[in-house]
Amino acid sequence: MADDGNDRFQAGRTGLIVRVPEAEPAVRPWRDRFDPSARGGVPAHITVLFPFLEYGRMDAAVHSALAEVLGSHQAFDLRFERCGRLPGVSYLVPEPDGPLRRLTEAIAGRWPEAPPYGGRHAEIVPHLTVAQGQGAAVTEEIEADLAGRLPFTSHVSSVELVVHDGTRWDQRASFALGKPRGS
Repeated sequence: MADDGNDRFQAGRTGLIVRVPEAEPAVRPWRDRFDPSARGGVPAHITVLFPFLEYGRMDAAVHSALAEVLGSHQAFDLRFERCGRLPGVSYLVPEPDGPLRRLTEAIAGRWPEAPPYGGRHAEIVPHLTVAQGQGAAVTEEIEADLAGRLPFTSHVSSVELVVHDGTRWDQRASFALGKPRGS
């Protein structure tokens, strides 16, 4: 959940994320310095959909629909082996990214009024943001540090709904993914 300097971090704004607690030891020091969402209380994560619906729309029917949509997708594992860059963003690359893309597409398909990235970017690029708005020297320092901390894996079994209260992001709900086949 990037902060591009506009009103994206306003009260009532929601997002859907996949927590990646295994990344915290590697990325926390960098995120605390260079990722506004970390300073706002968001843990290491991959954004599934941001912005989502305004919190005032989050009623029992929306929660039920989210549980149904997300529960139809199986839990999966991710591996993080390398860093990537988008304009102004340094990140860890989750592999495979297909399950994350499918989650985003399913939710955006159910709620077309909430397109990925607010409709600003055509391509869905799953990523775990480490830093934003840094120059080449800082980005290279981050990548060199992270290279010695990779690879690691993470099991994804739920998607979290986070809400901004005007100051911080708080988790308000968790939606379980379906059990993997053979479980």
